[in-house]
Amino acid sequence: MSTPYQTVGRTGQKQRTFQALVAAARDAVAAGHSPTVDEAAAAAGVARSTAYRYFPGQRELLAAAHPETARASLLPPDAPEDPAARLDAVVLEFTQLIVRTEAQQRTMLRLSLEEAKEVPEEAGNAPLPLRQGRAIAWIEEALLPLRSSWSQADVRALALAVRSAIGIEALVWLTDIGGLPREQAVASMRWSAQALLSQAVASGPPTAAA
Repeated sequence: MSTPYQTVGRTGQKQRTFQALVAAARDAVAAGHSPTVDEAAAAAGVARSTAYRYFPGQRELLAAAHPETARASLLPPDAPEDPAARLDAVVLEFTQLIVRTEAQQRTMLRLSLEEAKEVPEEAGNAPLPLRQGRAIAWIEEALLPLRSSWSQADVRALALAVRSAIGIEALVWLTDIGGLPREQAVASMRWSAQALLSQAVASGPPTAAA
């Protein structure tokens, strides 16, 4: 396995270059544009040949530019044990992240939908971040206390149901179609997540996919 270019040699300077390219890409995405590596390099003042050492193609650049990429967990350090409190903490942090980075999220949603419709995934090509289900792992972590009586498949089924009610897709529908202000949209998503959890605890989790 090859070593990432930025982790050897002058790592401090390489990290600054990497961050400059990511920042340029995020600015472009926030403006509704899907930048190429060449465009990010020009905006960051980085040589084109250097930029390609960090990002072989546009897909890798867009993945690094996604606002959620660096987050490993959404739970606070002093996370509660109660599943409802844990889930609400994760949903609140997730929905606030979506609102803070809404312009980038909307662009990534558009790009992800375009990719799904027009460009079939080729072997070796990872999907754009929005389609990797990153939030599912955060929700599953929130629901971890349920594993004392539920199977992993049951927890995942509930996490999928919760994810379907939150995120940029839900925010777009609630604000653009439903006409809610963002604060109310966030409150609606939190309510939906708690309602799904309550229903699952009372009646059992959604049927896990076979």
